[in-house]
Amino acid sequence: MHYVRAFDRDQFMMTTWDSMVDRESTARLIDAFVESLDLSDYGVKEMASEGRPPYDPKGLLKLYVYGSDNGIKSSRKLAKSCKVNVEVRWMLGGVEPDFRTIADFRKDNIDSLKKIFNEFNKRLAGAVAWGFTSIDGSKFAACNSKNNNFTKNKLDDRIRWLNGHIEEYLRILDEADRQEDDPERLTRELIEEKLQETRERLKKYEGYQRIMEESGQSQMSLTDADAKLMKSKNGFVVAYNPQTVVDSETHLIRDFQMTNQVTDHGLLDSTLEGVREESEGTIEAVADKGYESGEDMVKCLEDGIIPHVITDEGKDGYELEIPYEEADDINAGSADTEDLKKALHAGVIPEAYEDVITDIEVKEVRRKVSDEAETKEPARSIYGTAEEMMERAKEGYFVMDPERNLVYCPNGEILRQKCIKKNGSIRYANKKACRHCPDRNKCYKGRNEWKEIDFPKDCLEKPCRDWLEAEGRNPDTEGVNKGKYHFETKKVVRFFLKPDRKKTAERMCLSEHPFGTIKRAMGFSYFLLRGLRKVTGEFALMCLGYNIKRAKNMLGFGKMMELMAAGIC
Repeated sequence: MHYVRAFDRDQFMMTTWDSMVDRESTARLIDAFVESLDLSDYGVKEMASEGRPPYDPKGLLKLYVYGSDNGIKSSRKLAKSCKVNVEVRWMLGGVEPDFRTIADFRKDNIDSLKKIFNEFNKRLAGAVAWGFTSIDGSKFAACNSKNNNFTKNKLDDRIRWLNGHIEEYLRILDEADRQEDDPERLTRELIEEKLQETRERLKKYEGYQRIMEESGQSQMSLTDADAKLMKSKNGFVVAYNPQTVVDSETHLIRDFQMTNQVTDHGLLDSTLEGVREESEGTIEAVADKGYESGEDMVKCLEDGIIPHVITDEGKDGYELEIPYEEADDINAGSADTEDLKKALHAGVIPEAYEDVITDIEVKEVRRKVSDEAETKEPARSIYGTAEEMMERAKEGYFVMDPERNLVYCPNGEILRQKCIKKNGSIRYANKKACRHCPDRNKCYKGRNEWKEIDFPKDCLEKPCRDWLEAEGRNPDTEGVNKGKYHFETKKVVRFFLKPDRKKTAERMCLSEHPFGTIKRAMGFSYFLLRGLRKVTGEFALMCLGYNIKRAKNMLGFGKMMELMAAGIC
């Protein structure tokens, strides 16, 4: 059988490095783009001049951009590419920096990568027509395992578990003192060793708990302090939640915001800040229901952003409310942010919002105002110590500790903050404690696995009605701590915001496409670096790699080469 004839490995060749790289290779685009940059404009640090001559920073930047385009993440793999990859050898001129040099370059210039990503988008701006934007977030795993992440509930459970072990070890030691030596029984030395180890672990966890209470943090990650435990479709993971702004016409990532916020709630306006500054007039943004926040949507409208947030089934839009502010010389035809804000607060619909805002009116409303709101001193428990609060709770009450931001339940368990509701109330819960509570039937009715309790701002105690009734007590006659308040009449502007359903219907195919490509096709589903600032630079490389692929397929190699080499918008 005859096969395709291979070359003779001993054959002498006369060729050039340039001929070995495809004429429409992405490496040529990356090379032209980086060579056209003045790296000092983007904050790239100068290499050390002492001793051996340094590597060209442009070459190291090319290497990282090429790696982001081809799914090569680690510095060791990039160093290997410098030896075996023909395109990389062509870009770098045959130099072979080691992995430490490559890693140090990224570490020292991590803040410059976002600026370089923005510069690439500016190069494309003159060749593409931007449409409306679509906002979405996705969970990217951090360099931190779940075992090294602690929530307040998790620490409470571990401390309780360790205290139980200590009690058991002490009981075993007490029995050993009263009984004769048994060769099959654990030795006293071994038990004391385990007891000491358990006490050290308990001391460590109590230290973590004290730090969280003093700092006010809801979570603590030991490896990456900025990473948070988040819920994803694959369960809970310690991750970051980057927000991307995707263009509807080109599917390019116009901008992004790196966050460690567990949900997308309230991130719409801040994510679009960069795009808004670069755009003339108003911009439109589509987002899913996770971004539903009245305050955030109002802020968007004040900043010249039209938010199209998906609504619940059966709803046409959102009823929003803002304080009324009397104003003169209202320019409803202007798209300037100050004019837009002035018109909205005066109860006038700006021309730019006529298609989305209806039924605007100025009304007088009666609102509850706390008499203690002006006091600057934090609220304090009416019972004093934690032990006193717990004893009060066991009488059939939910007792709040405002200093530690927790609630004691009638069974003596600790409920932690779950969320803050729209009306300002704080919701507390402890799913695990409720699930294993022997007295849960006295606390609630129904088949719920756990109980949630809401505390208004000035409330420190709430009776557990089912618990008191189970004990034959009347919850209506029991004393409840209530804050003092009065009512005031205020003027507000109310209007109806109606999102464009045609635009919201396109959201999924716009927002999910870049994340799918980055995670699946490019292999970037987790971060190698630690800290919010560093993962911002790492994600900038991911977005740059995606945009290079997308722009090349959309504009063609020739047009892209022209834009990258000339650097014109």
